Order: sequence, then C-alpha cells, then structure tokens
Amino acid sequence: MHPKDISILDHTYTLPDQRIALYPLAERDSSKLLIYRNGSIQDDIYKNITRHLPGNSLLVFNNTKVIRARILFQKPTGAVIEIFCLEPAETIPEYSTFMNKQGSVRWTCLIGGAGKWKEGELVKKFFINKEEVIIKARLAGKQTDTYVVELSWTPEAYSFAEVIERAGNIPLPHYIKRETDASDNERYQTIYARDEGSVAAPTAGLHFTEEIFNSFPSKHIETNFVTLHVGAGTFKPVKSATMAGHEMHAEWIDVDLSVIEQLANGHHDTCFAVGTTSVRTLESLYWMGVKLILDPSCATLQVNQWEVYEEPLHCMIVSPREALNALSGWLKKRNLPRLFTQTRFMIAPGYRFRMIQGLITNFHQPQSTLLLLVAAAVGDDWKNIYEHALQHNYRFLSYGDGCLLYVKE
Repeated sequence: MHPKDISILDHTYTLPDQRIALYPLAERDSSKLLIYRNGSIQDDIYKNITRHLPGNSLLVFNNTKVIRARILFQKPTGAVIEIFCLEPAETIPEYSTFMNKQGSVRWTCLIGGAGKWKEGELVKKFFINKEEVIIKARLAGKQTDTYVVELSWTPEAYSFAEVIERAGNIPLPHYIKRETDASDNERYQTIYARDEGSVAAPTAGLHFTEEIFNSFPSKHIETNFVTLHVGAGTFKPVKSATMAGHEMHAEWIDVDLSVIEQLANGHHDTCFAVGTTSVRTLESLYWMGVKLILDPSCATLQVNQWEVYEEPLHCMIVSPREALNALSGWLKKRNLPRLFTQTRFMIAPGYRFRMIQGLITNFHQPQSTLLLLVAAAVGDDWKNIYEHALQHNYRFLSYGDGCLLYVKE
C-alpha cells in the first residue's frame, strides 16, 4: 500500500491528560527507557542506555537549538497579541546568517489574538546590557494558515538572535498546558544544543547527560551531529482521512561535509538516530545521494513528501556508502563545506530504512506523523509498545519518557 492511502485512524490510541508530562524530571537521565527489539520489551532508565546499545555503534544527534520564538505584545487597550515565529519568510543562505541579521527580519508566524490586531504596529520595550531596545511588529502579508510579520528594532546594531533571546519566550508545545518558567530555558534544550533555529526541541535528546556520553567509549560507541531545525509543523494535526490529504512541513537541514564523509566511510556496525528529526535528516541525505546518482548535474537538493515511494527513486538499489559518496562529491565539486537545504520527506509504514538500524525517541501524540514514523520502524508492534508504556506508568510527549527501538527485521 502506498503511504498516501494510510488512514490516520489506524494510528491512534487513548492518551489520558494525566499521562502528558508537564515538567521534566529533576535529573535528565532518570527518565524511563523502554527497549524494544523484535517483539521483546524491557524497562530501564536512560542512565543505563549504553547497556542496551551494541558495541561499535554510531549515535547521530540533532544539535539544533530552540529559539525563544513566542513574543508577547500588549496593545494600549491591554489586549495581548502573541506572535509565534515559525521560520524565515525570506530566502536564506544559512540559518546563522539570518539569525545574525541586524535591524529587521521577516518571519512566517502564527498570531494569537490576530482579530485584535487590525492595523498599525505592535511595540515592545526591553533591555539588553542595560540598554533599552524597542521591537516593532508589522503585518506584511496573509497566507493560508499563517502571517508574514516584519520585525524591526532599535538600536539596529543588535542581531536578531540577541533581540529574540530577550524579547521572546521558550515555545513549549500546546499540549503542555502551563506558562513557561525559568527552568524551561535550560530543560527545553539538549545539553549539546548549538545552532539556533528550532521552534520545538528535538525531545529525544533531552534525556542525555555528560555521564551518558562518557559511558560510550567503553563499548566503542561513537557520536556525531547533524542539524535539523524543528518547525511547528511537527505538531500539525493530521485532519485528512488518509495521508494523501496531509501536507508535510518543510524543515531546514544543515550537515557538515565531514559528517557526511564519516557516515559514508565510518567503520561502525550499527547506526542509531537520536530523535525523529535525526531519522528524517539521515534518510533524506541518503535520498539526495540517490537523486545525484540519477542526475549528477542536479543543481538543488531537496526531498519532497512522496517522491521516494514513486518511480524512479523507488526502484533504485543503492548502498548508503554509494549514495553518501555521491552527495559528498557533489559538495566538493562546488567547494561547499556543508549541505544546507530543506526536506519534506514523510516516513510512514511501508518505508524501508536505509541509514539506521534503530532510533531513540519519546512517545508521540495519537494520529501524528511522528507516530507514523515509529510504525514504519516497528510495524504494528507500535500498539504493544504504547500499551506497555501506558500500563507501566510511562510519561508521554516532550517532557516525558522515551524508548530505544530497534528497526524490525
């Protein structure tokens, strides 16, 4: 069956509100860890995850950093308008260049209370290094479900990264029904977060600590990092009866050439992706390489929602090494030190993974594209995994517990 024909109602379960974690545990690595392998389920905690990973493995993490994407403006009438920055509304050569822009930027945004903002500018005052900064918001366009907002500020010498760090709030997911507090600034980031750009955390990585990383060498486990900037589309509900009616969100990926070369030529036996975002990145890299094998003159590289399930890609038999060598060769020919592009790739049941043998992930919402990705990895056993988690008091969603899933053989 083509993934377009999948009914989202076949990927649902009952999630009681009390099972949604509103806060993280005091210690990151004390969260529960469910281990699934070929129908067998075990229970442990993240602190012991190295025991459950095979030696000579590679773990790939997403090192994106969450920006404080929710900016609250108060009108003179007292009405509060929330602007949720989703992604740049302009062509960008790379995310860091955009985040370092001075004076003004344009973002695609969601607006809470949009009906109260008919016209004019919104203004907010705050301080950076004891200097008053004024940020203004102006509606620059309306899209189907979003708006384009121009944000400008004075003094103009500050970068957008500096401005949003002080003007905005951490964007907790909508299902965490509470206000943010100071602890979220640290706990809604992984300890290895580096490149700013996400509006949601790659939550599988929230459980990892320095102690866990320090335990890897004992089993010859290597680590590496890719970047996928998580968009709010991650939480976009599937409203169509079948997946054919659901538009997959595009997300920016940024991967160093050296990482692609290590993936192609590394001597690891097994590759695990930490988080669904790392899975999408790794599998997208493979298909970009396949596209280059088909057309070496390809000028731009992206992966669209359904193309890997259709001809000519669907019939291609290419090893990961061949695909990644084609991709690294393409970058070298253009003197590019890294790949910066977008992916819309939807991973759903029926997909055969090319790059990974397992993934580490949290428990996801019913009827979500993330749950479809899990089902692609473990088949119908996802139902047993989630039922086990519900019966054994696992905590769900972003601040909840997680699982180590071996792709079903």
